[in-house]
Amino acid sequence: MTHSSLGYTVFRDKRRIAAGSLADAAIAFQQAMLADPNASVIIFDNLTGDTRDVDVRGSAADIRARYPAPETTSPDAAPESDDVPKGRGRPKLGVVAREVTLLPRHWDWLAEQRGGASVALRKLIDEARRANAERDMLRRAQERAYSFMSTIAGDLPQFEEASRALFANDFDALKARIVEWPEDVRSHLMRLTSTDDLIDPTP
Repeated sequence: MTHSSLGYTVFRDKRRIAAGSLADAAIAFQQAMLADPNASVIIFDNLTGDTRDVDVRGSAADIRARYPAPETTSPDAAPESDDVPKGRGRPKLGVVAREVTLLPRHWDWLAEQRGGASVALRKLIDEARRANAERDMLRRAQERAYSFMSTIAGDLPQFEEASRALFANDFDALKARIVEWPEDVRSHLMRLTSTDDLIDPTP
């Protein structure tokens, strides 16, 4: 999942003014700054909650050329299966060779597995990723929500209490703490606490 896969959101002060691709966000940023050079305009990455700097020189066409839409993988492309015997020769693109240090009993066990050590290790890693996926996604959602709120809401009432509620996974308390915050800040923050858009599409 790439950083651009979830898009970007633009805030002017505490109000959301645009959302979309990086090019869309950059154009909205440019227009907002042209309208009011003293305005506080920030682009947020929806995947990480971090801010994003952009180069807004030139026209809208120049900006779109500078920030083209990311390429996507065709849904019809079939992933390579670990169970299919591989021919001799160099590995396909995407396979990275690195040193792994194990005890002899580990190498003995891996040698007995179907497909050999590399296939067995990949399967073990995938199983561990699936087993910890929910916890990892929750942590990522907390981190991106906190990154966003610390940037835009650090001066708002009950910020510290809201932060504690976020990391305690007490979303009822979080909503209660931010009830006086601007609506756009509240709604975007709660969206970032959701893990629905953080599901890893990799099988």
